Amino acid sequence: MEQTQDLYKARGYSDDLLPKVESQRNWKTFNYFTLWMGSVHNVPNYVMVGGFFILGLSTFSIMMAIILSAFIIALVMVFNGAAGSKYGVPFAMILRASYGVRGALLPGLLRGGIAAIMWFGLQCYAGSLAFLILLGKLWPSFLTLGGDFKLLGLSLPGLIAFLVFWLINVGIGFGGGKVLNKFTAILNPCIYIVFGGMAIWAISLVGIGPILDYLPTGVAKAENSGFLFLVVINAVVAVWAAPAVSASDFTQNARSFRDQALGQTLGLVVAYILFAVAGVCIIAGASIHYGMDTWNVLDIVQKWDSLFASFFAVLVILMTTISTNATGNIIPAGYQIAAIAPSKLTYKNGVLIASIISLLICPWKLMENQDSIYLFLDIIGGMLGPVIGVMMAHYFVVMRGQINLDELYTAAGDYKYFDNGFNVTAFIVTIVAVILSLGGKFIPLLEPFSRVSWFVGVIVAFVAYSLLKKRALPNNLPRPNAVS
Repeated sequence: MEQTQDLYKARGYSDDLLPKVESQRNWKTFNYFTLWMGSVHNVPNYVMVGGFFILGLSTFSIMMAIILSAFIIALVMVFNGAAGSKYGVPFAMILRASYGVRGALLPGLLRGGIAAIMWFGLQCYAGSLAFLILLGKLWPSFLTLGGDFKLLGLSLPGLIAFLVFWLINVGIGFGGGKVLNKFTAILNPCIYIVFGGMAIWAISLVGIGPILDYLPTGVAKAENSGFLFLVVINAVVAVWAAPAVSASDFTQNARSFRDQALGQTLGLVVAYILFAVAGVCIIAGASIHYGMDTWNVLDIVQKWDSLFASFFAVLVILMTTISTNATGNIIPAGYQIAAIAPSKLTYKNGVLIASIISLLICPWKLMENQDSIYLFLDIIGGMLGPVIGVMMAHYFVVMRGQINLDELYTAAGDYKYFDNGFNVTAFIVTIVAVILSLGGKFIPLLEPFSRVSWFVGVIVAFVAYSLLKKRALPNNLPRPNAVS
């Protein structure tokens, strides 16, 4: 493998994009078990649980839908990360196998260059609001610093909180997987303590019976519960569209497929069981106790009298935001930007560029019109479901679990694979699947498809690409046994 690295380095690829040698692939089952806990337990996900109650589903149905979602997420994360764990190659390079050396740039930029950067900025701003609460509890006069001073709409305390929290996130991003591993090892037990404790607190206040019977004010019991059950699953799974696409950015570090498969499956299932129970208990219990529908855990924590409890809870919520931002946004963005000019940019260059852009877009201004920005991000996310379908169909069905690394690490200007470096079939299938999955936002006839958009996108893309490419394989694709 060292000789292979030297060969690809001579072709102009930076160390960050090269296939990892055995000594670099040291992530074990426990590393993957702890990896995604913070990405499950974060503020937007708990707010999402509140939204599920509006559908009129029972508390038990919501819990079961969330837990079932965990198995689907784990399945996709494990198998779309299989190529990464087998070859030690990041997502930016794996994507070339299915879309072509040049064709991979567009879906790669959608994932790492647009969605990841925008979400990174938005998460930094959302986290800074929690950080501001923390600072206000420790130093109340901090909230009045600067008086009426405003910079692009941010007060001085808000600006300080944002920049400090942004720098912490950038630092974790620079550290990559090694720093993230240490960070999640500290974070995970804290998550169990805080969110498990909040669930026990809610149950002790109102009892398990009222929680199981809870429905928000003015919401009737759902009639079409079967379809709405699927809508809940789709919503939970769709949150993982971006991390699932770039799963290889983390599975490339695995000692074996078994390590990443067992670790991710156990980690996600355990995390979501806790999330399902804690989420419905905290949201329903707090809403009943305070006499008003309360869906934001930060609002709940702010109502507590205990300074220590609220301080510790907000601190852990901040840590989950950092973990989510690292795994889902800044690390994939760093690799993808580095892949644009592999001979000139490194992973850390990519992280720096992504971080600066996330500042320049002024995420606090974007949050002023949340409907439009989240619609845009939903559309970007909806485009990634079909990309997952194409990637998995290409790797497992067409190439039978084998990749020729020479096709991925071509010399500059060498586009002999596919049609001048573009897999036209992959793009056609992706476009059709995107239209079917997201068309309901614009075409009323397709509205039911949009409510389960992730499933539609992945399934349509997987089936269509498999059928089309299996026919074309003898003429248009290298044989699957051409492996490096």
